[in-house]
Amino acid sequence: MKIRSILGALVIAALPFTSVWAENMTPEDIKKLVDEAVTKRLLEHERRESPVERAIEQKEGQPEAVQYPTPTGPMTDIRVERKGEEKVQLGFGSTGSGKLVYAKPFLSAPKAIVGGYVDVMYNNLSRQNLDNPSRHSFGQQRLVPFIYADITDHIKFAAELEFERGGTNAAQGDGSMTIEFAQIDYLVNEPINLRAGILLMPVGKFNLLHDSPLNDLVDRPMVSRIIIPSTWFEAGAGIYGSLYPSSQSKLDYEVYAVNGMSQTAGGITDLGVRSARGSVSRDRDDNKAVVGRVAFSPILGIEVAGSGFHGTYKPSTATVGTGRISIFALDWTLQKGPFEIIGESAWSRISNNDATTVTGSGIGPAGMQGYYIQGNYHFMPEFLKKWAPSHFTDASTFTAVVRWEQVDTDTDDRTRIASNTVGNRRELERLTLALNFRPIEDTVFKFDWQFNTQKNAQGLVNGGDFSGANNPLNGNGFLVQAATYF
Repeated sequence: MKIRSILGALVIAALPFTSVWAENMTPEDIKKLVDEAVTKRLLEHERRESPVERAIEQKEGQPEAVQYPTPTGPMTDIRVERKGEEKVQLGFGSTGSGKLVYAKPFLSAPKAIVGGYVDVMYNNLSRQNLDNPSRHSFGQQRLVPFIYADITDHIKFAAELEFERGGTNAAQGDGSMTIEFAQIDYLVNEPINLRAGILLMPVGKFNLLHDSPLNDLVDRPMVSRIIIPSTWFEAGAGIYGSLYPSSQSKLDYEVYAVNGMSQTAGGITDLGVRSARGSVSRDRDDNKAVVGRVAFSPILGIEVAGSGFHGTYKPSTATVGTGRISIFALDWTLQKGPFEIIGESAWSRISNNDATTVTGSGIGPAGMQGYYIQGNYHFMPEFLKKWAPSHFTDASTFTAVVRWEQVDTDTDDRTRIASNTVGNRRELERLTLALNFRPIEDTVFKFDWQFNTQKNAQGLVNGGDFSGANNPLNGNGFLVQAATYF
């Protein structure tokens, strides 16, 4: 009806300019002439328009006999059978059978982004060390898909899945598959926001920024592997936000209540507290822990942060009750032009530690301490950009890196005194010299030379556990890694 009315108006407007117009024509003659012209135009229009357009016109003009066009694209909307059903929200109010599996709101209005990172490495070492139980090996360490959903202006979701060393296929080695974090954020305003889920513990900075393509060295800092058990996550909830004390400064904070830690059968040993992390499914001792970090940046390029974790844990021997774990950390970032100095220091205190050590003393360490300090220099020679401009661009950069680190896994010498032998104290030192190349910021090729020293050379690390008494962790050598975001 809309098309007929529009065409009729156009024909009447054109009559004064046609040769058929005459002063003696009656109104009946004019009506007949207009009807014939409109009918002719409608027939021409129907021959040209598509079946979908005709169905839409019929829906609008004749609501009693709605005929929807046959879908030709993906089945993203199940609500097309009956008039008015498109107003029913997807859920238990939806009707049907076979197509109910498509009753997902994100199919008709996509909100999620999928990305992630992947790395692969090769080492050639004199013997094993902390992160490399094989001295001459290729390793596909991590494949980490990342999911982010911008649900509304106030509701955000993020999750990271981690496939380490090929996943959980036992025939292929000691791999694992975990949900590294999965959190729902409700944004209130910049000073305070809510967060809940599986959370990365904000103890130190490295645990929050541990992605392989982001970091300039192959192996992670020893203090972030032993004293702070990266990657470390627990289930919990809390708040975070940012404040601006002045026009140049910023104060960021996050604080959460999370499940308490819990030892495995091996206990908290000279390897650190890694065996106590990961109480995602439940709180085994029904006691919550508190964790938080406060970071202050007085000007752009400088940040100093303090963080900590405190809570009870259930020792591996149930008869001794519960113990307490406290971890404190200080981290810093200083940037000036192409130079960068970063680092982290951490201390832990463990009470009622009944860990069974390698020497069989039955007493685990009560205190641990470690740190690292790292200097980076970013540069890009101009002659390389001229020599191979398709490979060396304005987005490319080289980085020269030096890192020094130390870890002491028994600052009180408890295991040495209790066992009356050489003890289980691990005093590890490492110097790493490296050069890496980034063709773009998101992709890096790393070349590291690593020098390790162990003052008390006992035990072998393999997937996070010590075994054997004649295998020190002081292997030196060369490591190379390729890593990229995708």
